Amino acid sequence: MKVRIIELPLDFGASRRGSDMGPSAMRLAGLKETVTALGHECGENFPGIPAPVFEFAEEGDPRVKFLAPIVEACSKLAAETEKALEEGCFPLILGGDHSIAIGSLSGLGAFYKKRGLSWGCLWIDAHGDFNTGDTSPSGNIHGMILAAACGFGRPELTGLYGDFVKLDPGSVALAGVRDLDPGERLLMRQAGLRVYTMADIDRRGIAAAAEEIISFFREKVDRLHVSVDMDAMDPMIAPGVGIPLSGGFSYREVLLLSEEIAASGLLGSADIVEVNPVLDVRNQTAGMAVEIAGRLLGGKIY
Repeated sequence: MKVRIIELPLDFGASRRGSDMGPSAMRLAGLKETVTALGHECGENFPGIPAPVFEFAEEGDPRVKFLAPIVEACSKLAAETEKALEEGCFPLILGGDHSIAIGSLSGLGAFYKKRGLSWGCLWIDAHGDFNTGDTSPSGNIHGMILAAACGFGRPELTGLYGDFVKLDPGSVALAGVRDLDPGERLLMRQAGLRVYTMADIDRRGIAAAAEEIISFFREKVDRLHVSVDMDAMDPMIAPGVGIPLSGGFSYREVLLLSEEIAASGLLGSADIVEVNPVLDVRNQTAGMAVEIAGRLLGGKIY
C-alpha cells in the first residue's frame, strides 16, 4: 500500500501551545521507518503544509478563536487529503491539535461524495469535539471540529472546502470519551452519534467493544477514517497531550483496538493529533502514536 504522510503543524485550535511540534516528534520516534518496515511504500509532503505564525495572528471572535488562520490552513489540508486519495494513497495525517481534522474530514468528504461512496469516522478521543461557538465554554476550535464536519456550527467551518455536509452523523462512533460539556452532550444526542465512553468499554471489555464498533461500521459504510487524539490514552502512557485526563485507554487496549480496525479491511485513512512534546516525557507520547499508526497499518507482534 502507498502511504502518504501529510503534516499540518497547527496549534491555533487549543489553549496550550506545543502541539505544532507533534509531527516532528513522531518523525523522530520512527514513524517512516515503522511504515516502511511493514512493507508499505511511504511518501511524504515534507516539509508539510505551512501554518500561519501564531504570534502574528488575530484571535478574532472569542467564541471561535483564530477562525481565519485555521480555515486558511485546513483548506490546504483538505486539498492535499483529497489529492492523496485520488492518487491511490492512504493519507496518514499528522497534527497539530485536533482542529486540523476539519481539513482532513473535508477532503475525505469531497472525495467520497464525488464517487458516491459511503464513509464513516471513528473518533478516538477523551472529548466529544462536538461543540459549536454557541456551546463551547472556551471558544477553542479543536473542540468543535467533529460537529462542523457533521454540519453544525459556524458556516466558515461547515462550508470549508465545499458547501455540503462532509460526514453523516449516523456514521460516526466515538471511543474513549470521558469529558463532555453540557451543550455538547445535548447536541451529540440530537445528532445521533454512537458513543462509547470509557465506562462503556470497561463494562463490555475492549475486545467486545472493538467487535461491536467494527460491526457498526460494516453495516453502514464502504470506507472508514480513524481520528486519534492522543488524550484518549491514559496520561500514564501518554503524558504529552494538551488536556490529560485520568482513566483513559491502556497501552494494550488501544493497540488491540487498532489491530481490530486494521483487520476489518475498512480503513482508508487516519489522522493522529495532539502530541505535545513540550509536555511529554522522553518523547513517550510520540512513540505511542507511532505504535498506534503501525498497528492501524497492519502491524502485529506475531
